[in-house]
Amino acid sequence: MKSHVTMKALYGQQNSPGEEMTFVFQERENLPATRAHDVKVQVRACALSWVDTKLLSEIKLKKELVPVGREISGVVLEVGSKVTFFQPDDEVVGILPLDSEESGVCEVILVHEHYLVHKPEKVCWAEAAGTVRDGLRAYTALHYLSQVSPGRSVLVLDGASPFGTIAIQLARHRGAKVISTAHSLEDKQYLERLRPAGEGARQPLVARVIDVSHGKIDVAESCLEETGGLGVDIVLDAGVRLYSAEDEAASKSQLLPHKHDIITLLGVGGHWITTEKDLQLDPPDSHSLFLKGATVSFLNDEIWNLSNVQQGKYLAILEDIMEKLSKSIFRPQLDEPIPLYEAKVSMEIVQKNQARKRQVIQF
Repeated sequence: MKSHVTMKALYGQQNSPGEEMTFVFQERENLPATRAHDVKVQVRACALSWVDTKLLSEIKLKKELVPVGREISGVVLEVGSKVTFFQPDDEVVGILPLDSEESGVCEVILVHEHYLVHKPEKVCWAEAAGTVRDGLRAYTALHYLSQVSPGRSVLVLDGASPFGTIAIQLARHRGAKVISTAHSLEDKQYLERLRPAGEGARQPLVARVIDVSHGKIDVAESCLEETGGLGVDIVLDAGVRLYSAEDEAASKSQLLPHKHDIITLLGVGGHWITTEKDLQLDPPDSHSLFLKGATVSFLNDEIWNLSNVQQGKYLAILEDIMEKLSKSIFRPQLDEPIPLYEAKVSMEIVQKNQARKRQVIQF
């Protein structure tokens, strides 16, 4: 490689709190020297995820320019002196840590070896980068915050989202019965068409699809009906409504269930896994949950990298996700791969939560 190379990398900036983030390409001069545990990776694909600026400032990582694009796949160019797992030309995939100085939307980056695993040969670059985070979220929800197992019932809200799709596939692979909500007719048709991997797979992945786009359907009632009145063992929400309809903006939140619906449809000993970080439960809500012996867990997939204790387990999960991709157990909801010059526009869409499929930049 030439001694002097300029590359572009994508960063986000927030001028004042509460303002929309804007995205900029910055020229990068040479990479810093490769440290002992660093792996130099030529990025082949990078998936775009929403940047949680509030979380970054809460854990004191707020910077003027926030690197964008953390889920990457690529080829190893060189390795540091103490790297044991990788060598040049290996194909790798991983998630850059929250405190990464590197933007994954860049041709060449440095990554600590503990954030990478090998990518199976038959998994394409875009699928590897585009599935790794949703896979991690699904594993966190269904294996650590709850234990999905044969015969249990799982409700995945907004199942046609990129995360919902992978969660459904994992739950079914583990033998659970899956119920899901659809936010549009298109989503409903997509969910009804989902089949397990393998020839001659006739059984749909989702036992019942509840179309909530008209707002007249009672999700709790449908779930109780589907489970013979027993309620659902595990619920994965996609956000919930905390108040009655009059208090909230009509558009998107109308598709979300009310917290009372979720409490009603939970079975005895059920697990409610929520992505609602400001969830507010009142004493009557807690009392209902107490009577059912239910648990409420918060799904935050960043926990794996915020402590190093779980490092081995974390890497085992990433390897398992790649194995399931290579066997087509996971079939992600990806948009057409996006060229680098469109990354800025794509990231703006992702940050506004307007992308229905996973956005992946391909190099």
